[in-house]
Amino acid sequence: CMDEHTLNAMVSETLRLSPRLTRTLSNVMYHKTKGNPLFVSRLMRSLSNEGLLRPSLSRRRWEWDTKEIRSRRLPDDVAMFLTDSLEELPKEVRWALFVLSCFGASSEKNAFVERQGLDDNILKNLEIAVAEGLVVKIDDQYRFAHDRIQEAAYNTIPAEKRCVIHFKYGIELSSLLIGEEDASASVLFTAVNQLNLGGPHAVQDKGQYVTAARLNLRAGKKAMEMSDYETAYLNFDCGISFLRKKHWEEHYSLSLELFSLAARCALTNGDHISLKILIAEVVAKAQSFEDKLDVLYLETCALASSLRLAESIE
Repeated sequence: CMDEHTLNAMVSETLRLSPRLTRTLSNVMYHKTKGNPLFVSRLMRSLSNEGLLRPSLSRRRWEWDTKEIRSRRLPDDVAMFLTDSLEELPKEVRWALFVLSCFGASSEKNAFVERQGLDDNILKNLEIAVAEGLVVKIDDQYRFAHDRIQEAAYNTIPAEKRCVIHFKYGIELSSLLIGEEDASASVLFTAVNQLNLGGPHAVQDKGQYVTAARLNLRAGKKAMEMSDYETAYLNFDCGISFLRKKHWEEHYSLSLELFSLAARCALTNGDHISLKILIAEVVAKAQSFEDKLDVLYLETCALASSLRLAESIE
Protein backbone atom coordinates (compact mmCIF):
# COMPACT_ATOMS: atom_id res chain seq x y z
CA CYS A 1 0.00 0.00 0.00
CA MET A 2 1.05 3.57 -0.61
CA ASP A 3 1.77 6.03 2.16
CA GLU A 4 -0.09 9.34 2.22
CA HIS A 5 2.72 11.25 0.51
CA THR A 6 2.95 8.75 -2.36
CA LEU A 7 -0.82 8.72 -2.82
CA ASN A 8 -0.88 12.52 -2.99
CA ALA A 9 1.85 12.44 -5.66
CA MET A 10 -0.22 9.96 -7.68
CA VAL A 11 -3.41 12.04 -7.39
CA SER A 12 -1.44 15.18 -8.26
CA GLU A 13 -0.05 13.58 -11.41
CA THR A 14 -3.40 12.09 -12.42
CA LEU A 15 -5.25 15.40 -12.11
CA ARG A 16 -2.30 17.47 -13.37
CA LEU A 17 -2.42 19.73 -10.33
CA SER A 18 0.26 20.65 -7.83
CA PRO A 19 0.57 18.40 -4.72
CA ARG A 20 -0.37 21.40 -2.58
CA LEU A 21 -3.78 21.62 -4.26
CA THR A 22 -4.54 17.89 -4.17
CA ARG A 23 -3.50 17.31 -0.57
CA THR A 24 -7.03 17.73 0.85
CA LEU A 25 -8.43 15.24 -1.67
CA SER A 26 -5.64 12.68 -1.24
CA ASN A 27 -5.96 12.92 2.55
CA VAL A 28 -9.61 11.88 2.40
CA MET A 29 -8.85 9.15 -0.14
CA TYR A 30 -6.04 7.77 2.00
CA HIS A 31 -8.31 7.47 5.03
CA LYS A 32 -10.94 5.71 2.96
CA THR A 33 -8.63 3.27 1.15
CA LYS A 34 -5.57 2.94 3.44
CA GLY A 35 -3.45 3.60 0.33
CA ASN A 36 -4.41 0.39 -1.49
CA PRO A 37 -3.73 1.24 -5.20
CA LEU A 38 -6.64 -0.87 -6.46
CA PHE A 39 -9.08 0.83 -4.11
CA VAL A 40 -7.68 4.29 -4.86
CA SER A 41 -8.35 3.74 -8.55
CA ARG A 42 -11.81 2.31 -7.80
CA LEU A 43 -12.68 5.26 -5.55
CA MET A 44 -11.50 7.88 -8.05
CA ARG A 45 -13.65 6.34 -10.80
CA SER A 46 -16.61 6.21 -8.45
CA LEU A 47 -16.17 9.87 -7.43
CA SER A 48 -15.91 10.90 -11.08
CA ASN A 49 -19.02 8.93 -12.06
CA GLU A 50 -21.00 10.56 -9.27
CA GLY A 51 -19.83 14.05 -10.12
CA LEU A 52 -17.96 14.53 -6.85
CA LEU A 53 -14.68 14.80 -8.78
CA ARG A 54 -15.32 16.84 -11.91
CA PRO A 55 -13.61 19.14 -14.41
CA SER A 56 -14.41 22.85 -14.17
CA LEU A 57 -14.44 24.62 -17.52
CA SER A 58 -14.38 28.05 -15.91
CA ARG A 59 -11.39 27.24 -13.69
CA ARG A 60 -9.76 24.90 -16.26
CA ARG A 61 -8.90 22.33 -13.63
CA TRP A 62 -10.42 19.47 -11.63
CA GLU A 63 -12.48 20.38 -8.58
CA TRP A 64 -14.12 18.49 -5.73
CA ASP A 65 -16.10 18.92 -2.53
CA THR A 66 -13.96 17.52 0.28
CA LYS A 67 -16.76 17.48 2.85
CA GLU A 68 -19.13 15.69 0.49
CA ILE A 69 -16.50 13.09 -0.41
CA ARG A 70 -15.70 12.53 3.26
CA SER A 71 -19.36 11.82 4.06
CA ARG A 72 -19.84 9.52 1.07
CA ARG A 73 -20.34 5.78 1.56
CA LEU A 74 -17.47 3.57 0.50
CA PRO A 75 -17.71 1.25 -2.50
CA ASP A 76 -18.57 -2.31 -1.38
CA ASP A 77 -15.18 -3.84 -2.16
CA VAL A 78 -13.34 -1.17 -0.16
CA ALA A 79 -15.74 -1.68 2.74
CA MET A 80 -15.08 -5.42 2.73
CA PHE A 81 -11.34 -4.75 2.87
CA LEU A 82 -11.75 -2.44 5.88
CA THR A 83 -14.15 -4.85 7.56
CA ASP A 84 -11.51 -7.56 7.43
CA SER A 85 -9.13 -5.22 9.24
CA LEU A 86 -11.36 -4.97 12.32
CA GLU A 87 -9.69 -7.94 13.98
CA GLU A 88 -6.34 -6.17 13.79
CA LEU A 89 -7.57 -3.24 15.89
CA PRO A 90 -6.95 -2.98 19.64
CA LYS A 91 -9.68 -4.45 21.83
CA GLU A 92 -10.68 -1.00 23.13
CA VAL A 93 -11.21 0.34 19.62
CA ARG A 94 -13.32 -2.68 18.63
CA TRP A 95 -15.44 -2.11 21.73
CA ALA A 96 -15.92 1.58 20.87
CA LEU A 97 -17.05 0.57 17.38
CA PHE A 98 -19.47 -1.95 18.83
CA VAL A 99 -20.94 0.67 21.16
CA LEU A 100 -21.41 3.07 18.25
CA SER A 101 -23.05 0.30 16.21
CA CYS A 102 -25.60 -0.25 18.99
CA PHE A 103 -27.02 3.22 18.34
CA GLY A 104 -27.35 2.88 14.57
CA ALA A 105 -25.34 4.05 11.61
CA SER A 106 -24.36 7.37 13.19
CA SER A 107 -24.38 9.25 16.45
CA GLU A 108 -23.94 12.88 17.41
CA LYS A 109 -21.00 13.33 19.75
CA ASN A 110 -22.83 15.21 22.52
CA ALA A 111 -25.77 12.84 22.51
CA PHE A 112 -23.35 9.91 22.42
CA VAL A 113 -21.57 11.08 25.55
CA GLU A 114 -24.92 11.67 27.20
CA ARG A 115 -26.16 8.22 26.23
CA GLN A 116 -23.24 6.45 27.75
CA GLY A 117 -22.97 8.35 30.88
CA LEU A 118 -19.64 8.14 29.36
CA ASP A 119 -16.02 8.24 29.88
CA ASP A 120 -14.02 9.89 27.14
CA ASN A 121 -12.23 6.64 26.29
CA ILE A 122 -14.99 5.67 23.86
CA LEU A 123 -14.55 8.92 21.96
CA LYS A 124 -10.76 8.64 22.00
CA ASN A 125 -10.97 5.17 20.53
CA LEU A 126 -13.49 6.34 17.93
CA GLU A 127 -10.91 8.89 16.83
CA ILE A 128 -8.56 5.98 16.15
CA ALA A 129 -11.32 4.36 14.08
CA VAL A 130 -11.66 7.64 12.16
CA ALA A 131 -7.93 7.60 11.42
CA GLU A 132 -8.28 4.00 10.18
CA GLY A 133 -11.04 5.03 7.77
CA LEU A 134 -13.70 2.91 9.47
CA VAL A 135 -15.67 5.85 10.84
CA VAL A 136 -16.29 9.28 9.37
CA LYS A 137 -16.49 12.30 11.67
CA ILE A 138 -18.28 15.39 10.41
CA ASP A 139 -18.69 18.23 12.88
CA ASP A 140 -19.88 16.47 16.06
CA GLN A 141 -21.24 13.37 14.39
CA TYR A 142 -19.62 9.97 13.99
CA ARG A 143 -20.82 7.76 11.15
CA PHE A 144 -19.69 4.38 9.88
CA ALA A 145 -18.01 4.62 6.49
CA HIS A 146 -20.21 1.76 5.23
CA ASP A 147 -23.13 -0.34 6.46
CA ARG A 148 -21.00 -3.48 6.25
CA ILE A 149 -18.51 -2.02 8.70
CA GLN A 150 -21.33 -1.26 11.13
CA GLU A 151 -22.66 -4.79 10.73
CA ALA A 152 -19.22 -6.31 11.30
CA ALA A 153 -18.64 -4.15 14.39
CA TYR A 154 -22.06 -5.09 15.76
CA ASN A 155 -21.38 -8.80 15.25
CA THR A 156 -18.14 -8.74 17.24
CA ILE A 157 -20.30 -9.41 20.32
CA PRO A 158 -22.49 -12.57 20.54
CA ALA A 159 -26.25 -11.99 20.12
CA GLU A 160 -27.17 -13.00 23.67
CA LYS A 161 -24.71 -10.50 25.13
CA ARG A 162 -25.85 -7.77 22.74
CA CYS A 163 -29.38 -7.97 24.13
CA VAL A 164 -28.15 -7.42 27.69
CA ILE A 165 -25.96 -4.50 26.59
CA HIS A 166 -28.80 -2.87 24.64
CA PHE A 167 -31.10 -3.12 27.65
CA LYS A 168 -28.38 -1.76 29.97
CA TYR A 169 -27.93 1.30 27.74
CA GLY A 170 -31.70 1.78 27.62
CA ILE A 171 -31.92 1.77 31.40
CA GLU A 172 -29.00 4.21 31.68
CA LEU A 173 -30.64 6.54 29.21
CA SER A 174 -33.98 6.30 30.97
CA SER A 175 -32.40 7.83 34.07
CA LEU A 176 -32.14 11.07 32.08
CA LEU A 177 -35.92 11.08 31.70
CA ILE A 178 -36.87 10.81 35.38
CA GLY A 179 -38.99 13.81 36.31
CA GLU A 180 -38.44 15.32 32.86
CA GLU A 181 -41.79 15.18 31.09
CA ASP A 182 -40.51 17.62 28.47
CA ALA A 183 -37.28 15.70 27.84
CA SER A 184 -35.97 15.50 24.30
CA ALA A 185 -38.06 13.16 22.16
CA SER A 186 -34.85 11.84 20.58
CA VAL A 187 -33.51 10.75 23.99
CA LEU A 188 -36.83 9.10 24.83
CA PHE A 189 -37.03 7.23 21.53
CA THR A 190 -33.37 6.21 21.73
CA ALA A 191 -33.80 4.88 25.27
CA VAL A 192 -36.92 2.93 24.34
CA ASN A 193 -35.32 1.56 21.18
CA GLN A 194 -32.42 0.22 23.24
CA LEU A 195 -34.80 -1.37 25.74
CA ASN A 196 -36.79 -3.02 22.96
CA LEU A 197 -33.66 -4.28 21.18
CA GLY A 198 -32.76 -5.93 24.46
CA GLY A 199 -36.23 -7.35 24.98
CA PRO A 200 -37.90 -8.88 28.06
CA HIS A 201 -35.37 -11.73 28.31
CA ALA A 202 -32.59 -9.16 28.94
CA VAL A 203 -34.25 -7.83 32.11
CA GLN A 204 -32.01 -8.23 35.18
CA ASP A 205 -34.36 -6.86 37.83
CA LYS A 206 -38.11 -7.50 38.10
CA GLY A 207 -38.85 -3.81 38.53
CA GLN A 208 -37.36 -3.12 35.11
CA TYR A 209 -40.26 -4.90 33.40
CA VAL A 210 -42.63 -2.16 34.54
CA THR A 211 -40.06 0.56 33.80
CA ALA A 212 -39.72 -0.65 30.21
CA ALA A 213 -43.49 -0.93 29.78
CA ARG A 214 -44.06 2.61 31.11
CA LEU A 215 -41.35 4.08 28.88
CA ASN A 216 -42.87 2.38 25.84
CA LEU A 217 -46.23 3.84 26.81
CA ARG A 218 -44.67 7.30 27.06
CA ALA A 219 -42.87 6.90 23.72
CA GLY A 220 -46.03 5.62 22.06
CA LYS A 221 -47.98 8.67 23.24
CA LYS A 222 -45.22 10.95 21.92
CA ALA A 223 -45.33 9.17 18.55
CA MET A 224 -49.12 9.63 18.44
CA GLU A 225 -48.64 13.36 19.04
CA MET A 226 -46.40 13.31 15.97
CA SER A 227 -49.10 11.38 14.01
CA ASP A 228 -46.74 8.43 13.62
CA TYR A 229 -49.22 5.70 14.46
CA GLU A 230 -47.11 2.83 13.14
CA THR A 231 -44.26 3.67 15.51
CA ALA A 232 -46.74 4.29 18.29
CA TYR A 233 -48.28 0.85 17.79
CA LEU A 234 -44.85 -0.78 17.90
CA ASN A 235 -44.10 1.02 21.17
CA PHE A 236 -47.37 -0.06 22.74
CA ASP A 237 -46.90 -3.61 21.48
CA CYS A 238 -43.37 -3.76 22.94
CA GLY A 239 -44.69 -2.28 26.18
CA ILE A 240 -47.24 -5.10 26.36
CA SER A 241 -44.47 -7.66 25.80
CA PHE A 242 -42.74 -6.44 28.97
CA LEU A 243 -45.85 -7.07 31.09
CA ARG A 244 -45.64 -10.19 33.24
CA LYS A 245 -48.26 -12.66 34.44
CA LYS A 246 -50.99 -11.12 36.63
CA HIS A 247 -50.23 -7.70 35.13
CA TRP A 248 -53.95 -6.89 34.99
CA GLU A 249 -54.15 -7.41 38.74
CA GLU A 250 -50.85 -5.78 39.69
CA HIS A 251 -50.60 -2.98 37.09
CA TYR A 252 -54.16 -2.46 35.96
CA SER A 253 -53.97 1.17 34.80
CA LEU A 254 -50.76 0.59 32.85
CA SER A 255 -52.19 -2.51 31.19
CA LEU A 256 -55.47 -0.82 30.30
CA GLU A 257 -53.75 2.17 28.75
CA LEU A 258 -51.28 0.10 26.73
CA PHE A 259 -53.95 -2.19 25.30
CA SER A 260 -56.47 0.61 24.64
CA LEU A 261 -53.98 2.87 22.88
CA ALA A 262 -52.55 -0.04 20.90
CA ALA A 263 -56.11 -0.78 19.74
CA ARG A 264 -56.58 2.83 18.64
CA CYS A 265 -53.35 2.70 16.61
CA ALA A 266 -54.29 -0.67 15.13
CA LEU A 267 -57.56 0.82 13.88
CA THR A 268 -55.78 3.84 12.40
CA ASN A 269 -53.24 1.56 10.71
CA GLY A 270 -55.97 -0.69 9.32
CA ASP A 271 -54.73 -3.69 11.30
CA HIS A 272 -58.11 -5.24 12.08
CA ILE A 273 -56.71 -8.59 13.23
CA SER A 274 -54.63 -7.00 16.00
CA LEU A 275 -57.53 -4.65 16.78
CA LYS A 276 -59.85 -7.60 17.37
CA ILE A 277 -57.36 -9.33 19.68
CA LEU A 278 -56.69 -6.17 21.69
CA ILE A 279 -60.37 -5.35 22.08
CA ALA A 280 -61.14 -8.88 23.26
CA GLU A 281 -58.41 -8.63 25.91
CA VAL A 282 -59.70 -5.33 27.26
CA VAL A 283 -63.32 -6.46 27.27
CA ALA A 284 -62.33 -9.61 29.16
CA LYS A 285 -60.10 -7.90 31.74
CA ALA A 286 -61.51 -4.39 32.26
CA GLN A 287 -62.95 -3.88 35.73
CA SER A 288 -65.80 -1.59 34.71
CA PHE A 289 -67.99 -0.80 31.74
CA GLU A 290 -66.47 2.69 31.62
CA ASP A 291 -63.02 1.17 31.09
CA LYS A 292 -64.37 -0.79 28.13
CA LEU A 293 -65.98 2.20 26.43
CA ASP A 294 -62.92 3.32 24.45
CA VAL A 295 -62.33 -0.06 22.80
CA LEU A 296 -66.04 -0.65 22.24
CA TYR A 297 -66.16 2.67 20.40
CA LEU A 298 -63.17 1.57 18.31
CA GLU A 299 -64.93 -1.70 17.53
CA THR A 300 -67.99 0.25 16.39
CA CYS A 301 -65.82 2.43 14.16
CA ALA A 302 -64.18 -0.65 12.65
CA LEU A 303 -67.54 -2.29 11.93
CA ALA A 304 -68.95 0.90 10.45
CA SER A 305 -65.93 1.41 8.21
CA SER A 306 -66.35 -2.14 6.90
CA LEU A 307 -70.03 -1.38 6.09
CA ARG A 308 -71.27 -3.77 8.76
CA LEU A 309 -73.64 -1.04 9.98
CA ALA A 310 -76.28 -3.25 11.55
CA GLU A 311 -73.69 -5.11 13.60
CA SER A 312 -72.04 -1.87 14.71
CA ILE A 313 -75.38 -0.52 15.98
CA GLU A 314 -75.91 -3.70 17.99
